[in-house]
Amino acid sequence: MQPPRYFRSSRRIGPEGRSAAGNDRDDALLFSVKIATIFSEGVHGMKKIIIAADHGALELKKNIVSHLEHKGYSVDDLGVFNEDSVDYPDMARVGCEAFLKGDYEYGILACGTGIGISISANKINGIRCALPQNVFAARMAREHNNANILAFGGRIDYPEPVEDMIDAFDESVFSSEERHGRRVAKMNSMDNT
Repeated sequence: MQPPRYFRSSRRIGPEGRSAAGNDRDDALLFSVKIATIFSEGVHGMKKIIIAADHGALELKKNIVSHLEHKGYSVDDLGVFNEDSVDYPDMARVGCEAFLKGDYEYGILACGTGIGISISANKINGIRCALPQNVFAARMAREHNNANILAFGGRIDYPEPVEDMIDAFDESVFSSEERHGRRVAKMNSMDNT
């Protein structure tokens, strides 16, 4: 597991723990930027994530909630909380409607395969739900598609941990390239068709 992005740097650190350039002023500046980021993201801007799942992804949901809380995020868990059968379209509606009303960074939905809940979510205006298969797809879901919901399957044997996919999505930002904005605008225009 990688440390949060505010502890990572592309700068090379030399053998004495100093920057490769050995510049104490640069090191102090880097440290102050990291501290400022911690406070701006952590204390006053704690990320809020919403999650909902059906009975087919109960254990996966628990693991995801634990992972996000360990990162210091506020997680609104809308259920389910037991293995009693529920319909995934109902959980998609609950999760997406709460996401659209709340002040959430993004949402996560899960069912047995992730397919049914993602299809259901994408029927709701304003939702762009992605069903990533790996870290690359999760990153692209944010960078190219500006997805606001991720979907996963509790019965799927993924090639990479779901938590790594969430981290890749979480650490990405929507691309500023015009072509991606144009394409997302076209997707959004299809909401009421």
